[in-house]
Amino acid sequence: MANICKVLVVDDHPLFRKGAAQLLELDDEFQLIGEAASGAEGIDLAAQLQPDLILLDLEMQDMSGIDVLRHLKDSESDAIIVVLTVSNSENDLVAALRYGADGYLLKDLEPEEILKKLRRAASGQLVLDDSVSAILAKTLGEDNRTSPIHDPDLTDREAEVLTLIAEGKSNKRIALDLGISDGTVKVHVKNLLRKLGVRSRLEAAVWSFGQKPGGTVGLNH
Repeated sequence: MANICKVLVVDDHPLFRKGAAQLLELDDEFQLIGEAASGAEGIDLAAQLQPDLILLDLEMQDMSGIDVLRHLKDSESDAIIVVLTVSNSENDLVAALRYGADGYLLKDLEPEEILKKLRRAASGQLVLDDSVSAILAKTLGEDNRTSPIHDPDLTDREAEVLTLIAEGKSNKRIALDLGISDGTVKVHVKNLLRKLGVRSRLEAAVWSFGQKPGGTVGLNH
């Protein structure tokens, strides 16, 4: 990632967008390049502006943040997407992570803490609000009891990618670590999800966790 992280804010609350702009001005590692007042506008601006990082609200009037997230992850966008919301719902958290969110933060965090976590996200780490960590840990434990495939016959490269996913690394960070393109990482991720019989990176990380006694999924709080 470049020294300056280009940020797009997608949120239908004008006051929050103004606050996000002021927050990002406090850190010269970030540059706000666009604001979207709706999910549809966010999708359009993401395609036009090619941000490095997208801050995405979940609750918008025209479409849900989850739908925006799914659309962006299915598109050619390589942006890191961090959900920034008021919702600490288990359903929202799990849905966001299963559809590829690179972070899940609550809006009531202290500004300095938000910036710290956004810097981690920009470096390729999965970031979570501390208050939702227990929710995710519970979900991981429940999902781990039903891991569907025990011998997936992964290639060496797929196994490497799975290890890095379990460490909480994004596709962009995995590509840098392995010296391959983002597109190649996406192909490997798609193949290993199919072989594992799971739907998402989160479930792949859970599967990997279940293969290692005492193992932990790499979540950065």
